[in-house]
Amino acid sequence: MKKKIIIGCEGFLIKIIDISNRKHAEDVLNVQIPSYKVEAEIIGSYEIPPLKDTVYTLQHCEETFIGYYENEHLCGAISIKVIDNEVDIHRLVVHPNHFRKGIAQLLLNFIESKFKVDTIKVSTGTKNAPAVSFYKKNGFQNIKEVMVNEHLFITLFEKKL
Repeated sequence: MKKKIIIGCEGFLIKIIDISNRKHAEDVLNVQIPSYKVEAEIIGSYEIPPLKDTVYTLQHCEETFIGYYENEHLCGAISIKVIDNEVDIHRLVVHPNHFRKGIAQLLLNFIESKFKVDTIKVSTGTKNAPAVSFYKKNGFQNIKEVMVNEHLFITLFEKKL
């Protein structure tokens, strides 16, 4: 996919993030860490791998990052890998200052409209009720729960398009 502006309207913009650019990777971390800290509090575990990410790990994860910007400020991001006819969402984060503004919905809608695939997969902490509710509301089906450790379970979701 070309790295260009994708959607823009009334002060917001959704576009590909050049994660190889250090500043852009730092911007993603500045959204990701606070977002996953909220999830960690909800699920009662700080063993969430994205909390341990660094600029280096983001730049080498081989995911495509797409950001939601308001007035050139990154407020949310989604990262994906497209394999065969599936999109695998690796992270969907919104900075806590921008919760409940519909940013996650806009990013998910963007993925669904721009990638012509049969299936979208995602996982989240089983105890993360807001995320579980979000995915179910968007037509994702609970595929299975996986025990990561005695304190952490994740639920795998899938949506057929």
